[in-house]
Order: sequence, then C-alpha cells, then structure tokens
Amino acid sequence: MPLTPEDLFARLDRLGIETTTVKHPPLFTVADSQSLRGEITGGHSKNLFMKDKKGRLWLVVAEEDAEIDLKTLHGRIGSARLSFGKPDLLMETLGVVPGSVTPFGIANDTGNRVTVILDEGLMRHDRLNFHPLTNEATTTIGREDLVTFLTDCGHPPQILAVSQDKD
Repeated sequence: MPLTPEDLFARLDRLGIETTTVKHPPLFTVADSQSLRGEITGGHSKNLFMKDKKGRLWLVVAEEDAEIDLKTLHGRIGSARLSFGKPDLLMETLGVVPGSVTPFGIANDTGNRVTVILDEGLMRHDRLNFHPLTNEATTTIGREDLVTFLTDCGHPPQILAVSQDKD
C-alpha cells in the first residue's frame, strides 16, 4: 500500500526536515500550477517518469520551464532510449497517479527500481516545490533536505545538466 501524504510528512519529521504545505484544487499540469505563482515561492518542477529500452526506470526532476530534449535525454543521463512510463508502472513503483508525479514518491519504491536525476538548473534554488503524493497540495522543502530525504529512501540522486541551455 503506497504511503499517504500524512505518512510522508511523518517521515520528513523523523528526519528533522521542515516543510510547508499549501493545499489547493487539483493541479494536473505545469500550466495549472503556474496559477499559484506568488503564493508559493521557490523552484517549481516538472517530474518525468521514464522507462528505458533495457527496462530501467528513471525519475527526471527539472525546473517547470526547462527545455528537455527527450530524443537526447538518454545520452545526458546514461540510459538506453527513453519513453514515458505507463500509469500502472508509475503507481506500482512510486505510488502516485499521473499528474501527481513527485520525488517524494521515491519513498514508495522499496524495490529500489527508480534512478533519480535532479537537473542542475532546479538545484540552484534554495527551496523546491513538489506535490506531497497528491496533486491537491504543494510542499516546499529545502534543496539539501530533498537530497537527504532521497538518500534516506535509498535513492541518492544524481545531479546532472539535463535541460537545454537557454539563450
């Protein structure tokens, strides 16, 4: 059974990680979430759940407006060719549905199947924002605290430049 947001917050508390959470109507896309700008400060993300041709699973976390070339992403992260993971695989591994993809879902990957990639551009922000396993809220966490959480879940992240440079 996947963790609930309350389970997630309890785990963060046990790790001594402070967060703030804002509840809101369900948000399914980056465009939906941009309506909250001004209310929630910090870096906002897009989270790509991917599967490569060899069956490896990847969670790529980048800034919401980052340009990511899906045809060359595999070369940037060292995987085989990538495609989006199916909703049933997303639920099976991260315990979330499409529209709620979040690095917090890594706590549900007890089989350690997913490799986490954090884009360097996103990691320039001191505070980061993600859904807390549901798209009806946004939780703000410190950059270093996110790395601590992921590492505690057995998924130390790779921090790589995955987005395209902007002019």
